[in-house]
Amino acid sequence: MPTFTVDQLRALMSRRERIRNMSIIAHVDHGKSTLADCLIRKAGISTKDRFTQTRKDEEARGISIKSTGVSLCFEVPDSTGARVPHLINIIDSPGHVDFSAEVTAALRATDGALVVVDSVEGVCVQTRTVLQQALAERIKPVLFINKLDRILFELQHEPESAYETFVKWVAATNEVIEQFTEEGMPPYLLDPGKGTVAFGSGRDGWGFTLHTFGRLWGPKLNESPESLATHFWGDHWYDWRARTWSESPISESGTKLKRGFCEFVLEPIYALKAACLDGKGDPFALLNKVGITLKGEALTLKERPLFKAGMATWLPAADNLLEMVVTQLPSPVEAQKYRCAVLYNGPQDDVCAKAIQACDPEGPLMMYITKIVPLDAVMYAFGRIYSGTVRMGQRVRIMGNDYVVGEKHDIAENKSVQRVCVMMGRYVEGIEDCPAGNTISLVGIDAYLLKCGTVSTAPEAHPFRSMAFSVSPVVKVAVKAKNPIDNPKLVEAMKKLSNVEPCARCYQDAATGEQVLAATGELHMEICLKDLEEFARCPIVASEPVVSYMETVSAASAIECVGKSPNNLNRVVLTAQPMKAELVDAFEKGTVPTEEKERATVLREHGWDPTESRRIWAVAESSVLVDNTKSVQNLREIKDKVMKSFINHTSHGVLCGEELRGVRFDLTDAMVHQDAAHRGENQIDPATRRALLASLLTAHPRLLEPVFAVEVQTEESCVSAIQQVLRRKRGQILSVEPRVGTPIVVVKSHLPVSEAFHLTDQLRAASSGRAFPQCVFDHWAEVPGDPLEAGSMANRAVMAVRKRKGMKEVLPTLADFLDPANMRGARP
Repeated sequence: MPTFTVDQLRALMSRRERIRNMSIIAHVDHGKSTLADCLIRKAGISTKDRFTQTRKDEEARGISIKSTGVSLCFEVPDSTGARVPHLINIIDSPGHVDFSAEVTAALRATDGALVVVDSVEGVCVQTRTVLQQALAERIKPVLFINKLDRILFELQHEPESAYETFVKWVAATNEVIEQFTEEGMPPYLLDPGKGTVAFGSGRDGWGFTLHTFGRLWGPKLNESPESLATHFWGDHWYDWRARTWSESPISESGTKLKRGFCEFVLEPIYALKAACLDGKGDPFALLNKVGITLKGEALTLKERPLFKAGMATWLPAADNLLEMVVTQLPSPVEAQKYRCAVLYNGPQDDVCAKAIQACDPEGPLMMYITKIVPLDAVMYAFGRIYSGTVRMGQRVRIMGNDYVVGEKHDIAENKSVQRVCVMMGRYVEGIEDCPAGNTISLVGIDAYLLKCGTVSTAPEAHPFRSMAFSVSPVVKVAVKAKNPIDNPKLVEAMKKLSNVEPCARCYQDAATGEQVLAATGELHMEICLKDLEEFARCPIVASEPVVSYMETVSAASAIECVGKSPNNLNRVVLTAQPMKAELVDAFEKGTVPTEEKERATVLREHGWDPTESRRIWAVAESSVLVDNTKSVQNLREIKDKVMKSFINHTSHGVLCGEELRGVRFDLTDAMVHQDAAHRGENQIDPATRRALLASLLTAHPRLLEPVFAVEVQTEESCVSAIQQVLRRKRGQILSVEPRVGTPIVVVKSHLPVSEAFHLTDQLRAASSGRAFPQCVFDHWAEVPGDPLEAGSMANRAVMAVRKRKGMKEVLPTLADFLDPANMRGARP
C-alpha cells in the first residue's frame, strides 16, 4: 500500500517550496528505470520491477520506449533531523536515441535531472545528448554513478583504481556541462564534495553520497559532515597520528597515507565484500559497527546475496537519492525565476511572465502540454503548470505552437477541462484542481492540440516556446490499409499517432498521394507501425523504409527568375541563395525569435543587413522569404498570397520534391495588376511557384542526406572488423578510444543514415556479438556530386527518389518554368 493518500498528495501540491520536479535521464541500459523502481518501492506504491514501463513491448525488449510520470510523497530529514514531507514528481525517460523526443518532453516539464552513468561504460553518446537537452532547458543536473557492483565484482578494481574511474566520469560529465552552459545560467558543475554526485547500485538497492559517510565518520573525526564531504573527494589524505588532513600522500613523519575517499568511503564497503565473499571477517559484526542489524531471512544469506542485503540495509539508495534531490535540485519557486526567459515567448514583464517567474497559483493559468498520453482508450494531455490553478470544468484557451498573438490561427477558445488527473505510472488519480509548480494531466483538450501546446486563461497570453528536439524523423515508409475499405480508419489512426508521438511525422505525399510515416530510426519506426495498427484496428501494409532527404542550394542565383501568372498580367521575380550553416541551425533549434525586433538583432549577429532583417515576409522551417523590392505598386495586395505560396512550395524542392533547407529567397521585383479580380490566388500562386523553382535551378541545387554520429562499444580484438563494416557503408572514422581500466574500446564515426539500415546486425555478425552500436542524428551533409550531372552519386539518389514517388525520371530545366524572355541578366 502507498505510504500516502491522494489527499496528502494534493495538500503537498500547494507547498511549492516542498515540490521537486525531476527527470531521470541516461544512455540506454544505464539503469534509469531501476532507480525509479527504488523510489517507487520506498513510496510503497509497488514492489514490481519496471513499474514505469507501461507497455508490453517495453517489458519484452527490456528498454523504456515512453517517458512516464509518477508523483510520490516522501518524508525527507532536514538539517535538524526532522522529517519533512515532500512531493517528488518523477519522469522516467527512455535511453535509446530513437526516443530522444520523449526525453525532451520530460525535461520541459521538470526543473532538475538525475543523470545516470554506468560506472564501467561511463559517459556515452546518449548521455551527452540528453545532458545537452537538459542544459538547453536550464535544467539543473545531479549525477548518479550507477552499477558499482560491476566495479566490485566484474572488474574487481582496487579502491584507488575505482576512485580514478569515478573522477574520470565526473570530469567527463562536467566537460559536457561546461560545453553547453549558456551565459546567465546558474553554475551547474558537479562536485561530489558538495553533494551533487551519488554512487551506488540501483539493481542491488544501495547508494550513497559523500555526506552519507560524512555523518558516519563525523563523531569519530570530530568534524561536520559537510567539512568531511569536501575532504572525501580530491587530493586529501588523512594523517591519523596528527589527526589532520594532508594535501600530500606522505605525512611529515614519512608515513604513506590513504586517500580520504578510499579510506573512509570505499574501504568499509570493500571490507564488507571481503567478509561476505572471502570469509575475511564477520559481516554481521561489521554491520553492527555502523548500527545495522539484519533480521529474518537475511540472516540465512551468504556471499553476494548477503552483501547485497547488508548494503541495501546500511546504505539504502532511495533514502540517499531523495536527500540529494531535495537538497540539490530547485523547487519550482526557485527554478521558474531563471527558466521563464527560455520558456515564455512573450515580454518578460507582462502579467503572465511575472506570474510564471513567481510560480503564482493565483495568477493567470499558464500551462504547457508536453505530450499526449494514450492510456486505457483515454487521451491524457500531460504537462506542467507554471502559474495559476487548473480546475475541473474550467474554460481555457488552447494555443498551438504556430499561434501568433492577435491572430485566429492555431488557437481554440473557451474549451472545457473535463478532468484533472495525477499520473501514477500505470494508472491515474483524479483530483479537483492543481496549482502552479506541478505536473498534471488534463482530459478533454487533446482534440485541440497537435503534440503539444499552451493552455491559458489570459486573453493576452503568449504561447510557450516550442520544444527543440535533438533527433529528426529521417526514416520513412509509405503505409496503406491491407483492405482498401479500411483506408478511412488508417487516415484517422495517422492523425492519432501524429498527436501522441512527439517526433513522428504523418502526412500525405503530394506527389504520390500515399500516406507517409516518418520516424527517427528503425526501432522508432517499428514501434510507430505497431501503434498505428493498434489505433487503426485493421491490418496495415508498410513499404520498405527509406531515408528522408532535403534540398538546398550552394551558390547565389546567376539570374533573376520572373514567374508569370496564367493570365500574363502579374509577375513575381525571385532569386535564391544559401544561408550560413550557423543561422540554419539556429532556425531549426528554434533560437531565432519570431518577434521582429528580437529576430533582427539575432540576424545582424549572422551578418544580415539591418534593413533586410526587418523585411522578412515568411519563414518555413529554415528557409526565409525576404522583400527586397523598391516602389512596387499594389505589392501589399498580394503579400499574403506570395507568403502562402512560399510556405506551400518550400516543402517540395525542384530536384525530387524533398523539403528545402537553409535557402534564402529574395523578392526583387513584381508587377501587380490594379484590378483585384486579376490578381487572385489562382494567379499569384503559379507565378510564385515558377519563380521559386526556377531560382533553385539557377543557384546550384544540392541534395542533402542525414548523417548519424555512431558510437560502437566493442573489444580491442574486434576494432578492425568494426572499422571495415563502417567504411564499406561510407562511414568516416573519427576516433578509436580505449576505456582505461576496462576491456571496452569505443569507435566513433559519422555514417549516412541511408547506409545505417541493418547496421546493428552486421556489426554484431562481424564481432561475434561483441559490438553495441548507438546512432544519433548529427547533421545534414551534401550527397557527393552534382545532382544535375548524370551518373553522379547525387544524381542517382535524386532519380531513385523521383522513381519511388512516381515523378518523371527526367530532371526539370529552366524552360519548364520560365520563357527565355523572363530570365533577367546576371546579378551584379
